[in-house]
Amino acid sequence: MSTLLRTEHLGMQFGGLRAVGDFSLELAEGELVGLIGPNGAGKTTVFNMLTGVYAPTSGTITLATKTGNAEQIGGLLPHRITRKGIARTFQNIRLFKSMTVWENVSISRHFQVPYRLAQGVFRLPPFRKAEADLRSEILELLAIFKIDNKAEMQASNLPYGEQRKLEIVRALASKPRLLLLDEPAAGMNPQETLELMELIRFIKERFELTVLLIEHDMNLVMGICERLLVLDYGLTIAQGLPAEIRNNPVVIKAYLGEDAVHA
Repeated sequence: MSTLLRTEHLGMQFGGLRAVGDFSLELAEGELVGLIGPNGAGKTTVFNMLTGVYAPTSGTITLATKTGNAEQIGGLLPHRITRKGIARTFQNIRLFKSMTVWENVSISRHFQVPYRLAQGVFRLPPFRKAEADLRSEILELLAIFKIDNKAEMQASNLPYGEQRKLEIVRALASKPRLLLLDEPAAGMNPQETLELMELIRFIKERFELTVLLIEHDMNLVMGICERLLVLDYGLTIAQGLPAEIRNNPVVIKAYLGEDAVHA
């Protein structure tokens, strides 16, 4: 498999506080990788650097282009990184609560509309066709997550689990190659978490995605991730297959706890 994303010696410093230090990662196309660690370990900071929320204070982020070349994206603005094929969800749900389900998803496609401004203002045929095609695509996405019947509902009125799903749909609507999921199972009950596991597997294959996942639910992480990286105090302390990580004494001491050995 070819490399899609590579970070080398990535670091983020806030004044005298080191949030992430010397983080290196290589993601192959089609991988599903988990990034785990205690609260405050720097996991979300890594996501923020990968998506342009933060400009790294050290190191490089390289993304493979569709033509196979390597491009430096560290420090680019979020909208430019989105256009290059990286999308994310957030630890705390960030929907447009006063907008409908359909509007929340459609807004992520604004940079891909195939019509010109004048065609949109005067609602000319190219605009009407593009909008009809867009609506069809969005409803198809919503149907995968079984919320297409709620397309006109205000996002704030969705149950919590469906708000989580909607955020994933919105990310998928930008047609990413790399999907970053920041604690997608947070707040979900065990049954919802099981359904989410199957959903992540499905969308990875259906949309030919590479997935990088932050999650504290070890059943989910161990159940679907192909390999894991463990952060602690901003440093990578281990990486490997789930079974290797589960039995790594450094990881057990820093994060999983002694009970993990017997889980």
